[in-house]
Amino acid sequence: MLRAYVSLALFAGALGAVVAQDEIRRGTVKALDAEKSTVTIAVNGKDQTFLLPADADVRSGGKQVAKPFEDKDLKPGTAVMFKSAVKNGADVITAMRFGAQPGQPQPKVDTSKLKPLPELGAEKYQGYEGGLYPGGKNERPKAHDDAGLTRAKALRPLDADGKPAATGKVVMLSVGMSNTTQAFSTFKRLADADREKHPALVLVDGAQGGMTAARIKDPDDKGTGTKYWEVVDQRLKAQNVTREQVQVAWIKQADAGPRDGFPKYAQTLRDELRQIVRAMKARFPNLQMVYLSSRTYGGYATTGLNPEPYAFESGFSVKWLIEEQLKGDKELNFDPKKGDVKAPWLSWGPYLWANGTTKNADGLAYEQSDFANDGTHPSPAGQRKVAEHMLKFFKSEPTAQPWFVKAKE
Repeated sequence: MLRAYVSLALFAGALGAVVAQDEIRRGTVKALDAEKSTVTIAVNGKDQTFLLPADADVRSGGKQVAKPFEDKDLKPGTAVMFKSAVKNGADVITAMRFGAQPGQPQPKVDTSKLKPLPELGAEKYQGYEGGLYPGGKNERPKAHDDAGLTRAKALRPLDADGKPAATGKVVMLSVGMSNTTQAFSTFKRLADADREKHPALVLVDGAQGGMTAARIKDPDDKGTGTKYWEVVDQRLKAQNVTREQVQVAWIKQADAGPRDGFPKYAQTLRDELRQIVRAMKARFPNLQMVYLSSRTYGGYATTGLNPEPYAFESGFSVKWLIEEQLKGDKELNFDPKKGDVKAPWLSWGPYLWANGTTKNADGLAYEQSDFANDGTHPSPAGQRKVAEHMLKFFKSEPTAQPWFVKAKE
């Protein structure tokens, strides 16, 4: 099951009105017609009928399906991921993957012994200490905290050319995949309606469905990376801001269909995040601060998109990346006094993982109803839960208050 989804580069998100030929789509089978060789799929709440030709690449659980209309697992209610193209005026499926059904976790993992990183503390998970920061601690080291506070207090609204201006803007950009855009778009709505939000702050959702860490790490790859960052530019323009006004970012990333085990997957994701934050500093010259979050709970997952324990283990990716900067890695240097600046100041953002219905130290817990049928993407209730937690974090975080919250009169 897992390998089948890997081959389609999962984590596909909501589609726009125009669907590229190679775009991965998610949906639920509504009807099958073997005589007409068609399948009707509900995508984003709308039913669409496609031809399913004999030469389509159809797989179930990683195995090739020669006669999909005779396969017992392909039926109304089956969750599928697919690619389509227009041929001779008709919508035709070129590739399809299916397998696990909603409500049947695949694979099923016992998460009862997992502890959120802040609660794990100095204890170890498979030989690696917990805590958000070195030594099993959850507080930023003083020097790094002081540097963050200094930066936060020095942020000023900038004009389109990146120069301080009373009428300028401070842009906070989100970077990530489908889960990221789902949470951030809700967070943006809540924050924009909050009377305490700084009037100069502009929240721009740069996260996009299907755009996992591996796919966006290189803006110059002339492929998915280039496409991702071009869309980010379009979204900045749509809100009448520029690259030069981006000063803060929030990153929440993962990779599709992990299978390398621990610590390999977490190390790979760490390295991809490392490449992303460096690319962002080069792309956004005034980017000063980046907050990172790891995944939410994956124990309800019905597919191999990003189940447990990988969702939990992505916290180590963030932890280890920040630790590299704390240790003085020159390629992650943010201090001009110490050499060439290669990266922004890095810190943990809100820690979003909780062990299912067991509340973490911040009071977060997840019911199955907080997720869509795949158990991975958040439902509207889950989106709001995470968004409210994010809003609380940025309004109370000392290094965010100076630019996120308006000054008291």
